[in-house]
Amino acid sequence: MTLSSTLGPIRLTERKDPSRRPMTSTYSALLKSVTDAGLLKRSPAFYIWLFVGLSLALGGLITGFVLIGDSWFQLLIAGGLGILLTQFAFITHEASHRAVFKSGKVNDWIGRILATAVVGISYAWWMTKHTRHHGNPNTVGKDPDIAWDTISFTEEDASKQKGMLRWMTQRQGYLFFPLLTLEGINLHFRSIATLFRKERLEGRAVELSLIALRLSVYVAIIFWVLPLGLAFAFLGVQLAVFGVYMGASFAPNHKGMPLIPKTARVDFLNKQVLTSRNITGRGTTALMGGLNYQIEHHLFPSMSRPHLKRASKLVQEHCRTEDINYTQTTLLHSYAIVVDYLNKVGLAARDPFDCPEADRMRRR
Repeated sequence: MTLSSTLGPIRLTERKDPSRRPMTSTYSALLKSVTDAGLLKRSPAFYIWLFVGLSLALGGLITGFVLIGDSWFQLLIAGGLGILLTQFAFITHEASHRAVFKSGKVNDWIGRILATAVVGISYAWWMTKHTRHHGNPNTVGKDPDIAWDTISFTEEDASKQKGMLRWMTQRQGYLFFPLLTLEGINLHFRSIATLFRKERLEGRAVELSLIALRLSVYVAIIFWVLPLGLAFAFLGVQLAVFGVYMGASFAPNHKGMPLIPKTARVDFLNKQVLTSRNITGRGTTALMGGLNYQIEHHLFPSMSRPHLKRASKLVQEHCRTEDINYTQTTLLHSYAIVVDYLNKVGLAARDPFDCPEADRMRRR
């Protein structure tokens, strides 16, 4: 495999080397070592205790909400709620990968209830979108996580933007984190809208019922307890914190990593490792819900969170043996990479007849 640079994103291209073993056999060897180490066993006790802890924290926020009453200190409760809902979303994500319990049906029911009744988004929508991402990470035209949605992740999408969107795209790296304050609203809207489409969708009635119940009770309580202005501010802060936390946890994992052309054929091991980035640092596993071990998560999606650290050592050793780039960095550095990458992609949105140097001279 070779990495070749383009103007913005890095492209992943294939190179055949007859002297190397087939990557399918090396992944099988890695999988065997991980299995023999017992790292694919589920850890239900961990998730039960995590759920209990988050539920107690949620109970504390509800108590604080009631006791504080009509006060702008309620915005602290709103921020805390945004953080807790993201933590519940992490468990939902792991349940969707069958990482919590052995039974697929139990995982699905836990994921569906947490996603709809607690977090407020569609589980079916998440499953469809996220399954496509795992099958083709950073693959142009196949990975929904790099499809255009205000932000352009490819030069092709950036070059198509006009008017205000062109202006935003040119500066999208710097605007990325401010725009994440709206991502909470975007996630809720897009997931709920999916439930009203005509195609067959498993659990549609259950999800619509739970989301409607959650939304009506949640909003009714907020507007019943708080004055109108404070109630809107509460919702705004909660959704903003949720959006930023979600985006800041998922974005570092693939943005700025190699892109795979739509027609390229890349083996599973290289596809998952070379397009993913791990995040190092104390406390990042709890902060990011295990998403900091993105490489291991993509290689073994059903692996429970407590086993990811040990698995990473086996994967790193395997990648060194097979001469495969294994990327890891700190959280802050990953954000700098994402901002720089998005700004470079955004250069494609500039007017081809625009000369920055001439414009600079005119302003003198």
